[in-house]
Amino acid sequence: MEHFFTCPYCWERISMVLDNSEKTADYIEDCEICCRPIELDFTFSGDTLIHFHTQVMEGI
Repeated sequence: MEHFFTCPYCWERISMVLDNSEKTADYIEDCEICCRPIELDFTFSGDTLIHFHTQVMEGI
């Protein structure tokens, strides 16, 4: 599932493909614009995204 959100570093609107085969996920993905690492966590209920959160990496 493609999901659009704002990068917490460069404030550009970007998209990422989220895997809804897992109920919950927590991982790090680089911004496609500024290439800085973003901490992501999200939760699906079936095919519906019910929680999505991003934050900057500490110490970066």
